[in-house]
Amino acid sequence: MAHRGKHYRSSRSKIDPTLKYDLDGGITLVKEANYAKFDESVDVAIRLGVNPKHSDQMVRGAVLLPHGTGKSVRVLVFAKGDKENEAKEAGADFVGGDDLAEKIKGGWFDFDKVVAAPDMMGVVGKIGKILGPRGLMPNPKVGTVTQDVGRTVRELKQGRIEYRVDKAGIIHCPIGRKSFATDHLKENFLELLSLIMKARPSTVKGAYLKGVAVSTTMGPGVRLDVNSLADLVR
Repeated sequence: MAHRGKHYRSSRSKIDPTLKYDLDGGITLVKEANYAKFDESVDVAIRLGVNPKHSDQMVRGAVLLPHGTGKSVRVLVFAKGDKENEAKEAGADFVGGDDLAEKIKGGWFDFDKVVAAPDMMGVVGKIGKILGPRGLMPNPKVGTVTQDVGRTVRELKQGRIEYRVDKAGIIHCPIGRKSFATDHLKENFLELLSLIMKARPSTVKGAYLKGVAVSTTMGPGVRLDVNSLADLVR
């Protein structure tokens, strides 16, 4: 841990904690300040002026990142008939019904995302208590319960991610890998931020976008200037 601490302090020393950086400067710093040997994820934390305890201030949705996340995604689809064929043709890794539900009941979780055709929700509902706590339960609000299973599978494979404000009013999301070009990380972030800004609940009073920080998996966080970000997505 001491070895890691030395590297972390070295990375931290490149960042002035009293400053808030513009998007270009912040992402460049994050890429420079990492020290891990692997291709770390680049993540953002977006603090909103909402109270998630109120259902009308829950901010959630899905975004297709223009340059993906840099991670391969295994997609499981609950479908039958034509929708089953559509899912397979779109590149779904696993497609089925009761057979897959039984495997999941037995402790099988070799997948990252779950999509369901609406007529399969009776099957999915039986394993809701298993999928829900793992964040895998299909939901129409984020487009994972859908008739358009083919398009949804393709988008998940290309880098569609879900976002949801947590109990503290913060949205945590990956926007790529440290190996990504700075411009690609910027474009991914702005696509996410644009949708979040458009999703501002009408009941929110005062500042909506309150704070943004970007970091790699192991690296220190870099605070971004909120005012300059808001101007970029207006």
